[in-house]
Amino acid sequence: MSDKASGEQSQGGINGSGALSHVYIQHPPLRCNVPGVQGLYYDDGNKLILAPSSDHVLSWKVGTSSELDPPSSDFVGDGPVLFIRYSLDAKLIGIQRSHHEIQFKNRETGQTFSYRCKTDSERILGFFWTDCPSCDIILIKTSGIDLLSYEPDMNSLRLVEAKRFSVSWYVYTHESRMVFLAFGMQCTMFYGFQFSSGGIVRLPKFEMTMAKSEANHKPVLASEDVHIVTIYGRIYCLQCDRVAMRLNLYRFYRDAVVQQGALPIYSSKVAVSVIDNVLLIHQVDAKVVIMYDIFLDSLSPISAPLPLLLRRHLVSSRQGVQVEDSLTSAYSAMIYGDNWIFLVPDLICDIDNSLLWRISLDLESIAASSSDVPSILEFLQRRRSDPSKIKTLCLRMMCAIILERRPISIITRAIDVLVTSYSYCIRVENAFQGGNRSSKRTENSSGQIATSSNFVSAESSGETINRSKSIIEVAENKSKQSMTRGSDDEHVNQAGNSDGKGSFNSLSDGDDNPNLDAMKIHLGLQCGSSRIDSGVSNQLETQPTSVAISPYEMFEFIFAPVEEELGADPSYLIAIIVEFLRCSMKEKFRVHPDMYAMVIQMLVRSNRYGELAFFVTNKILEPSKEVALQLLEQGRQNLQIRKLGMDMLRQLSFHHDYVTILLQEGYYLEALQYARKHKVITVQPSLFLEAAIAANNSQHLAAILRFFSDFTPTFNITSEYDRYCTILSEMS
Repeated sequence: MSDKASGEQSQGGINGSGALSHVYIQHPPLRCNVPGVQGLYYDDGNKLILAPSSDHVLSWKVGTSSELDPPSSDFVGDGPVLFIRYSLDAKLIGIQRSHHEIQFKNRETGQTFSYRCKTDSERILGFFWTDCPSCDIILIKTSGIDLLSYEPDMNSLRLVEAKRFSVSWYVYTHESRMVFLAFGMQCTMFYGFQFSSGGIVRLPKFEMTMAKSEANHKPVLASEDVHIVTIYGRIYCLQCDRVAMRLNLYRFYRDAVVQQGALPIYSSKVAVSVIDNVLLIHQVDAKVVIMYDIFLDSLSPISAPLPLLLRRHLVSSRQGVQVEDSLTSAYSAMIYGDNWIFLVPDLICDIDNSLLWRISLDLESIAASSSDVPSILEFLQRRRSDPSKIKTLCLRMMCAIILERRPISIITRAIDVLVTSYSYCIRVENAFQGGNRSSKRTENSSGQIATSSNFVSAESSGETINRSKSIIEVAENKSKQSMTRGSDDEHVNQAGNSDGKGSFNSLSDGDDNPNLDAMKIHLGLQCGSSRIDSGVSNQLETQPTSVAISPYEMFEFIFAPVEEELGADPSYLIAIIVEFLRCSMKEKFRVHPDMYAMVIQMLVRSNRYGELAFFVTNKILEPSKEVALQLLEQGRQNLQIRKLGMDMLRQLSFHHDYVTILLQEGYYLEALQYARKHKVITVQPSLFLEAAIAANNSQHLAAILRFFSDFTPTFNITSEYDRYCTILSEMS
């Protein structure tokens, strides 16, 4: 990006709070309009907004929300500022004073030193700090790049290596640790390097395509037309071709750069953002945003183009509302202003007004804009920006389509999405736990180790984890350490830690797919019942959650509530639950017992005993003690169902429960025979004896006394033995 801009503002209108939009900027923004500043710069390595004044530089830390705290200040002395960045450890400040000189200041000692070009024929284009082991700073000049190391004892820079070639301009992002150096008459030829904590990767020289506007005219590619983005852990380069009106997409490998399609554009000026792995193409002239979820290499837009919305932050005081309205009114003519600078991945800097905006997705609007619920659920399960909200949204959507009695095929696809997502999360969690126990074995062939991150990507339905080619996201790489072995020698690497000291993970090869983690991996609607809405929201928002929905949550927040809403005929819901059980069986997880109990109760209420017997004998209802007891409870009016429950207890070896139920139903001799055969010693003898007394059968009472006397030697010396002997005498 260009780190500084100036010019006149455009006259585009602002969207009201009621406008339809999928993307918004939150009001109020971070305000950097301090008197006397000489422009704004973005230090993406440290996530700082920098504003130099006459002899100081002010810095604001860019957090996850608008920051209103006072800025930090550093004295940098008099002189022009063309470019400025802090070192990744925040100990040094680099200030480009001219096209031939960079001044450095040690913040701890206050000492300064300079680095100058050796000849007047070369110019400094820029610089950036790196966490590469062999150097600390990369200097880009028209004659190539210098790799420099800081020597604290000498308070100077040492030249580690110089790479010489012609350079017209460059683009770099700290997120990817990649720099592209343009050269050639049209600036369409590139050298590419990645400077990571794992070392230096040099890409093969490559060329970007440009359409010709006229037979004898060849357009020149500008730096603002090339964007480096990271999506699902993959590094992409997006190149704007204004003549062909398309955005060319490139992916990077150690030994090749491959164009992977193109996206249409509808504006002579476009900008790019990435929010929660969703690619946003800002059509600046048309003042709309088009969203793409580049997942499994799909290049279809998520929805129709819609404008960017300014979302007002709700305030309680009347004075606060007046201040907000005043600022909104003052800003109303500057959406997509000429001097808006889009900072990868998700920021907008308004140079004219010294404001910083953060871009966000309106997931509820996105979900409401499509009738293809399974696809929207897949999209949501790949998001990680607000797990609790995403989970609530998914649950409400599932409730809604069931209450609307959508076709079973659609419900099945939706269930499969959620079950697959949860299954993937479980596998990632297991891999993470295994990785903690054997972290030393997670090193790959190049000696790099997957470390920290907060994002897990997601796996699409029906796919399996590809251990050698998995995509590891920028924020939760730790959770996939055991799945990132043996592929780094083939691929360009991805930065793993936003503080500049993280290690790198394997990115991609020709066959890999980002996984729903992320389910991705990590991985957060309106329904017909307000009780369902409030119940889901209140219970889920009390604590942080992943976006994946467990089988228990499926029962608690989907099936149980809609069962009450659907009415007397349970056929539709039973068919849906059967599909859920099928999906769960395929993924090999255990369904909550209450789910089986609900199915049994619904079938019994509708007198569908034959169907219930079919479900049990074919193990559609997984055998368990809970299921067996429910069959016994519901089978009081049907001997076949009762027998199925008793058989299930016996088959599962719940001998104590089997004997107890026989006794409760008066079959004390059968219970005694069974207890003897299976050596059940946990049932008290008095239960058998009382059953014989209740039957008024002295012979049976005598036989039971003799049995316990023979097989329980201590029984003869108990008071119970004497008591029952007395009762036997009286009965005789």
